[in-house]
Amino acid sequence: MGMGLIRRRDVLTAITAVPLVAAPFIRRAAAAEFSLKIAHPLAAAHPTNTRLLEAADKIHRDTDGRVELRIFPNGQLGGEADTLSQLRSGAVEGYVIGGLVVSTVVPAAALDGTGFAFSDASKVWPAMDGKLGAHIRDAFAKSNLYATRTSWDLGFREITTSVRPIKTVSDLAGLKIRVPSAAAYTSLFRALDAAQTSVQFTDVYPALQTRIVDAQENPLSLIVTSRFHEVQKFCSLTNHIWQGNWILFNGRVWKGIPDNLQAIIEDRLNEAGKAQRSDLAGLEQSYRDTMIKSGIAFNDVDADSFRAKLKSAGYYTDMRRKFGDQAFDILAEATGTSLG
Repeated sequence: MGMGLIRRRDVLTAITAVPLVAAPFIRRAAAAEFSLKIAHPLAAAHPTNTRLLEAADKIHRDTDGRVELRIFPNGQLGGEADTLSQLRSGAVEGYVIGGLVVSTVVPAAALDGTGFAFSDASKVWPAMDGKLGAHIRDAFAKSNLYATRTSWDLGFREITTSVRPIKTVSDLAGLKIRVPSAAAYTSLFRALDAAQTSVQFTDVYPALQTRIVDAQENPLSLIVTSRFHEVQKFCSLTNHIWQGNWILFNGRVWKGIPDNLQAIIEDRLNEAGKAQRSDLAGLEQSYRDTMIKSGIAFNDVDADSFRAKLKSAGYYTDMRRKFGDQAFDILAEATGTSLG
């Protein structure tokens, strides 16, 4: 009996004498209180994705881990219409997307995409950071979508062709050109007398390669990253539509985040958006250089001649009727352009 007790004491002593490092402690990070999926359709290498990841790191740090932004690039969570539906239901908490896509549910989101509204890039940011951007954000809010204050850049859309440069409006007549199916694009090119065709974005390259269509229109960044310049000969700097992206949150989800955390998310995303604008502006010349090396010939156009055609076709009258006098006057004032 006594010997058994001694042995047990020896065992207990031996156990307590073992250094604590022999039993490793694994620290597990606490789960974020707010884990937000943020989707977008652009490539992982695009400056938009790079800046989103940077903002996500800062938000996680500055909220002491309470907020986590999980970024899903390249349409991983679905196509545009599907992801927009997920955003509205809350299945996806955030979506980085252009107003022309969202205009299917928020018509005013397409206001800044009116054809030839912006005469040049210097007019864009004062307008989008001012009354025009505020008007569009208010329209989002009325549809239970929260847009952060700073819109991000995607760029002016330009026309590439395999058959001829576009120098005057008449050069567009009958041209087989691929445009997205959204009304903002189709109504514009219909008024310009082009033979427009809707082709899924993933099918544009083979459609150009096999001459199902002779032309397409996109910002230079997408033309290069999608390699469309490989199967085109001319790039006409029409600047017919400026396109930006909004960072949108489901309104119910956003309202459920405490004010102090909202402020951090907003500030970090706005900082990232302004940095992204600079990123894209700095890359513009490199995109042109890449296209020139592949044999693309660039040319400018007289935008006023295109606006004159749109006026005579009743395009701007239709846009005023669609958006309303107040909204259209805000657009004209913000862009400094006469729109009929």
